[in-house]
Amino acid sequence: MADLKDFAEQLVNLTVKEVNELADILKEEYGIEPAAAAVAVAGGAAAGGEEAEEQTEFDVILKAPGGSKLAVVKLVKELTGLGLKDAKALVDGAPAPVKEGVAKDEAEALKSQLEEAGAEVELK
Repeated sequence: MADLKDFAEQLVNLTVKEVNELADILKEEYGIEPAAAAVAVAGGAAAGGEEAEEQTEFDVILKAPGGSKLAVVKLVKELTGLGLKDAKALVDGAPAPVKEGVAKDEAEALKSQLEEAGAEVELK
């Protein structure tokens, strides 16, 4: 069990470059599409509006951190690969984009995760 916690800690602390390298390894060596896996883990997010179906790229905008600011900062850090200071600055600067130009499924998964942490989120 401790090994899994250590592994989870290592994953959470990966830099953006390391995450990209990991995604390449998973895809090339194991045939796993990391974006598809992330959506599957999120359990499928709630459907967006009708106009969202016409769009192919979305911006995930953090409108407000809500009551659980610390949980939202930790989640933003995890989702974006930012350092703790940068993630906190992003949350403090709300409304602010968390991710821009992402696919519908990924945007909805991000929105769902952020809302579960207590944040107010908008897709554009």
